[in-house]
Amino acid sequence: MARIARIPAVVFAVPIILLFFFLALNSLVGDSPTMDEQNHLARGIAFLKTGDPRLSLEHPPLINSISALPLLTEQEIDLPTDHPSWEDRQGWYAFADEFFWERDNDPGRMIFLARLPIVFLTLGLALTGFHFAREMWGKLAAFFAFALLLLEPNILAHGRYTTTDIGGTTFLLLATFLLWRLWNHERWNWRRTLAAGIAIGLAIGSKLSMLIFLPIFVIMAILPLYGNRWRLRSAVQRTTQLIVAAALGFIVLWIIYGLEWGPSRLVGSWAGYFEGISMPMPTYWAGLEQIISLSEGGRPAYLLGDFSDTGWWYYFPITYLVKTPIILQVLALVSSILLIWERKSRSNALFLLIPGAAYFLISMQSALNIGYRHLLPIVPFLIIVICGLAQVKLSRPRFVAARPAFGPILLIAAFLSLVVIDLLMHPSYLSYFNLIAGGPKNGHKVLVDSNLDWGQDMVRLNHWMVENGVERVWLSWFGTADPDYYEITYDPLPGLPYHFDLWWNTPIDPSSPDPGVYAISASNLWELPLDEKRVFTWFRDREPDDRIGYSILIYNVGSDE
Repeated sequence: MARIARIPAVVFAVPIILLFFFLALNSLVGDSPTMDEQNHLARGIAFLKTGDPRLSLEHPPLINSISALPLLTEQEIDLPTDHPSWEDRQGWYAFADEFFWERDNDPGRMIFLARLPIVFLTLGLALTGFHFAREMWGKLAAFFAFALLLLEPNILAHGRYTTTDIGGTTFLLLATFLLWRLWNHERWNWRRTLAAGIAIGLAIGSKLSMLIFLPIFVIMAILPLYGNRWRLRSAVQRTTQLIVAAALGFIVLWIIYGLEWGPSRLVGSWAGYFEGISMPMPTYWAGLEQIISLSEGGRPAYLLGDFSDTGWWYYFPITYLVKTPIILQVLALVSSILLIWERKSRSNALFLLIPGAAYFLISMQSALNIGYRHLLPIVPFLIIVICGLAQVKLSRPRFVAARPAFGPILLIAAFLSLVVIDLLMHPSYLSYFNLIAGGPKNGHKVLVDSNLDWGQDMVRLNHWMVENGVERVWLSWFGTADPDYYEITYDPLPGLPYHFDLWWNTPIDPSSPDPGVYAISASNLWELPLDEKRVFTWFRDREPDDRIGYSILIYNVGSDE
């Protein structure tokens, strides 16, 4: 294993990068725009072209703008700032719908271009993990961290979409890494403080939920994880460095918002205190208010046959168990025990585990239960902890871990397992479920929404219809993609957001559906908008005749049914 560590990094990295790009690019071209992508892209291009962040209410403009950068090369894009939705506080859905499907723009080309920067941000995540693992555990661990971060199926799934999830995860890991480097330097270092501040600004400018990590970082600054023993003076210095870095981060955040200055946009209980007062980045504070309200109020969710508007405390633990590759779960537990047991590695292991665990516990309190993607920030921490196995040499020989090859062999097994998973799941990474859930074919019985079905398989539905000679389908789809753009001939069934009214005015007899081919979204199969589940009962009682990327279920209903 020591010989492997001496191999130049580029020799190891190039084939992994080529594999990653093949898996990511070859799959993303076949995915129709997911539920949220058109909204993110519309926000980004609107901000780049106008400098006005008004649409960036629930998501800061950084990642959206990065995604939209390639669209600036397109000369014929029609931005609908003349549409009434541009003046509407909650108008981004209508604005994005107008931008994507009603104007003379090319949705397929736009979404392809906008996904490319996210693919490179995913590569940036792996590079950050490489450097983090190398400084913590050594070069061999860094090799594995780089590979596992690129090939973990949930990261690969969201690392191809123009959303904020991977961007927030990438810059959060960068901020954590730079804080760790800062706090392991005994003297005050302005350059490292500045670097950490910029990274914090990029993190909180990527996704509003990254703000949760600031109080977590305060705890990390106080804990005795950076020397032989706890010193009050050192803890005060680290806390002061964090305060300075966070202040710099908010300056970066203000720059990300284009130095926006204007009257308050708050509408809740605090609105009266700020009425008529101008402030920096009012859109950010209004968005933060809205996200807090959404997190407390929730939205319709599904879990193992149950339904809730306010969520379950055990939603994310179950989601973690069924969506994270089993080998990573096992190795995360094994590496955590072994690294904490050994005094030399204890501080580094705890530095990685505590913020991930704290964020996980906070997530369990949220009423917004819509996807594993909200757990993505903890995945890099777990993977870097796992890669600490590369250097595990316990001081007590009775442990099998004392054998030099013990850790690397486990990491090789993890790497090969992820390669096999990715090849078997290609191109449907979003729908990945492990064997605890019964695999992806059983996924729709456990979780829906962005865990499985985000509207990504409209292109593949068109291909399936052509290959099977199906001219027309009854279609219930979950997502914002327009079937007409993909030349799908269909009769509408209840859906979300399109044909939402049909949930209460169903065009078929639920107990005896008309003959034909039915293409029903896995998310819609459970009728989340309805309290009384009555529309697709006939279909839920049967196994589908076919599946389109695991997210669209096909039922052939004959005349004798």
